[in-house]
Amino acid sequence: MTDFSTIYKLSLVAVTCFIQACSSSSCPVMECWFVQEKAGRGGGLTGATSQEKSLLHIRTDPQSTESHKSPSDISPDRIYFITDPAATLCHRSLNPPRGSVEKPRCEINPFLPQPSSLQWVLPLTESAFSPVYLQADWFSAAFQGLKEPLGVSTITRAPTGSKEQNVILSVTSKTMSVQSRLGEPVLLDCGFWADPSSPLSGKGFAVEWRYQFRGSGRLILGYDGKTDRLADTQEKGATLDFEALHEKGNASLILQEAEVRHSGTYICTVFLPYLVAQVAIELEIIEPPSLSIQPSPLPLTVPGQTLNIQCEASGFAPLTLELSWEFKGADGKIIPLGSGSVTGHKQAWDGTLSQSTRLELDTSKLDLGRGGEVTCMAVHPGGTRRTSVTLNLIGFSGPSIEDSMAMVGVALVLYGLIKFVSWTFTSSGSGEADKQEKKKK
Repeated sequence: MTDFSTIYKLSLVAVTCFIQACSSSSCPVMECWFVQEKAGRGGGLTGATSQEKSLLHIRTDPQSTESHKSPSDISPDRIYFITDPAATLCHRSLNPPRGSVEKPRCEINPFLPQPSSLQWVLPLTESAFSPVYLQADWFSAAFQGLKEPLGVSTITRAPTGSKEQNVILSVTSKTMSVQSRLGEPVLLDCGFWADPSSPLSGKGFAVEWRYQFRGSGRLILGYDGKTDRLADTQEKGATLDFEALHEKGNASLILQEAEVRHSGTYICTVFLPYLVAQVAIELEIIEPPSLSIQPSPLPLTVPGQTLNIQCEASGFAPLTLELSWEFKGADGKIIPLGSGSVTGHKQAWDGTLSQSTRLELDTSKLDLGRGGEVTCMAVHPGGTRRTSVTLNLIGFSGPSIEDSMAMVGVALVLYGLIKFVSWTFTSSGSGEADKQEKKKK
């Protein structure tokens, strides 16, 4: 019994060690660009930036010591050991297979802790004195996953002169690029983690969502978690799950109904006292067009006649659109008719666009047989749309086999009808003649 207990304990220890080894080995060793500004050249001018290759050893336990051979082109001063208890940086998209040509994107910069300049988050740093805790080396880093839409931004702290960094704040998004149809609810993922052992994490937090597009921006939503207060904004239909925000650090933005004006870049920023980290998310509203053809139905057409047909594509976004025409005959043969005469874009009140094309169909220049279908086709990022109308040609030469058979049938019916009428009149005439002869007798 004692032997069995010993074996059980040894097996449990081995399994635990194996799990820990697998867990630690799942964290990446990443090559990263260390970017910082050079010294200014005087006159208040900012110097150019310099970048050096660096190496980041990611781990979840500061006690783990794994030996890795460092590349010869990386200076020992740029090799860092980053402890991330939340294991955010151990995501598989940041740890590609060994020997992989493609690698995750990574940039690390020196960071200077300071109070926020935003008025509505000033209560996070009411004290005029910076805590001693800030006397250290601070860094900010941005990571972008490989083949998965993962973005991570971290603030790390290292004792002055040390290469051992600890993640104090991390902001993560699993939806770096989002597409949505009009009218649908949209979720822009953003979450944060703050080191509970840091003296900064217990003094409140704030979340800000901003919108940027072509150089202009606006505040979508601002929330002060310390005072449970929302910043004043003009944005409607944007909200957070406040319970999940406080319990799990889920700062995802919810847009209740997607509109064209929502397309652009959204920046999720999380503030701790003296610290700030953010991730950017691209949202694109994609709505395919609705097509209509005029006139519909097409009038009966004789060979040699020219028809003017218009196709309008409406209610689409974005503006990328290709319009074209084609004809499909009764025999199934397809004849491309080109793009026609395409107009410019028009914008509706809701931001959607419309565009039309006009086709001059000269039946004398095309072999259209007995007719068929004229189709308008629109190729758009939201999908390909098609609509068709029937073209009937009359008075063409060379009847088809079906028409010939129908004509023979009509002729036979007419012949039979004529014979019947003739027989009827003949029989009636002979009957009258017999009656007249009888009277004479």
